Amino acid sequence: MVRTRVVWHCCLVGVVSFFSVLEPTFSQSTYVVVDLTTLDRVQGGRVRGLNDAGEIVGTVRTQGGRRGFRLGALESANSPTKNERLDGFVGADASAANAINEKGAVAGAANSDTGIRAYRWTRNDGFIDLGALAGDTGSEAWGINRNNEVVGYSSGPDGVHAVLWESYGSIQSLGQLSPGDSSRAYAINDNGDVVGTSGQADSLRAFLWTRNSQMEDLGALDGHIRSFATGINNSGRVVGYSSGALGDHAFLWSKSNGMEGLGTLTGGDYSRALAINELGDIVGVSDSPVGNRAVLWTRQREMWDLNQLIPAGSNLVLTEAVSINNQGQILAIGQTGKALSKQEHNHSREEEPTRVVLLTR
Repeated sequence: MVRTRVVWHCCLVGVVSFFSVLEPTFSQSTYVVVDLTTLDRVQGGRVRGLNDAGEIVGTVRTQGGRRGFRLGALESANSPTKNERLDGFVGADASAANAINEKGAVAGAANSDTGIRAYRWTRNDGFIDLGALAGDTGSEAWGINRNNEVVGYSSGPDGVHAVLWESYGSIQSLGQLSPGDSSRAYAINDNGDVVGTSGQADSLRAFLWTRNSQMEDLGALDGHIRSFATGINNSGRVVGYSSGALGDHAFLWSKSNGMEGLGTLTGGDYSRALAINELGDIVGVSDSPVGNRAVLWTRQREMWDLNQLIPAGSNLVLTEAVSINNQGQILAIGQTGKALSKQEHNHSREEEPTRVVLLTR
């Protein structure tokens, strides 16, 4: 069993604090690997979201172009809804599925007669064009909560603006940080709190928007200029990554502690936090001497290379953990085979099919 020591950095008033790793509670057979599908990432294949029912959404390349999909990972093989294409509006030649909520509603984007438009899909209502701000022609949806409220951005002659679509259909601009000329929203919790990025191109910052306080700059880690928020839970804890001259570093932000760096795997200099569940467990990616690795930061502030938590002989290298639900299941991607050096990984595996797996306990 390999245990990774983690150093967490706190950027409050320039103070750096260190947290000890607790004794591990995991073993090498902690997770069962459920193979779901393979994707061609070179051709734009992606997985994006996971809900508590084990439903997964993403985008796949087909003969008819890029298409969104929904996959019922835990449904029986003969279920008619096991694997569904989400083609978008009638006549659309491309679509993407970016998020799914606990009711199975999906948020994404598809081509329309006027350009790329955000949609909300439900089994009862099908695809609903969420529209764009007045004067804009395009929009994309990236997050959806239990109440079917959707966030993303609207684009047009005046730039790109983060927006919130209420469950009943109205659209609201969330504004932008100053100084700044753009904003994009990527996630929303069940309280209606929204996170994303805003600012100028060379100094984008993670933001938190609430109905009471509007848009707040979450800052960046010490020595960094930019930051990007990727997820938020119902406790208001925000995850993402902060970017500086030496690369990206994952962070956790809370109202009480501000922005804290989550560290990297031993020998790594890069990490990103991509999702957080209601228990406070976080998943993402960190580089290492053997390439990118899918990682888990537990609520006990332990950091784990997820490759150490799957059965030996799995013939799988997990390279990124995309999402985690409240059951503790993790949506991850990887490639068949053994670990290689960083240089070997970067050059020989770029075009290999990506395996999409669900890690269950």
